[in-house]
Amino acid sequence: MKKEVLELWPELMWIQDEDLREKTAKTWELALEKSVLTPQDLNTIPFTLLCGPDLKVSFMAHKRCVVHVAKDAGEKMNSFFKSDLPVNMDVLIAGAILADVGKLLEYELKDGKSVQGMYGKYLRHPFSGVSLAEQCGVPAEVCHIIATHAGEGDMVKRTTEAFVVHHADFMTFEPFKDRLK
Repeated sequence: MKKEVLELWPELMWIQDEDLREKTAKTWELALEKSVLTPQDLNTIPFTLLCGPDLKVSFMAHKRCVVHVAKDAGEKMNSFFKSDLPVNMDVLIAGAILADVGKLLEYELKDGKSVQGMYGKYLRHPFSGVSLAEQCGVPAEVCHIIATHAGEGDMVKRTTEAFVVHHADFMTFEPFKDRLK
């Protein structure tokens, strides 16, 4: 696992399955290789292009918050529901970490500002994220979370882990969208 990815994602260490942890990290490494963005950019660019220039929350602040919210929710669900609705924590955490990895291919930098590039106009990040993850051997149940975390997932049946990541993502996005209109 490259040091720069572990610095971006200390939460990788929450994934108990070493193979899944490595494949999750490898997906981020591949995305960074293909992207114009650097790890430093991810800590400064806004997490979405949909809220305009007044948004100050960085890509990584949002992404790490989503992972923490999803982990906490999954742990509570396991505590309360036990085997009635089990949450696979490794799948949940890996899916939350990878949900927006495809955004690294969507963005371009113009005059120091992040903008949607041509690739992003044709392929949204759920699609490119699954492609990156599959190239790194990420299992289907995690790719499912990447594919269904955004609006595209409204057309399919989500797993429990995918529901948790979807809601963690939207609950930490929608309030900003509404505030900055």
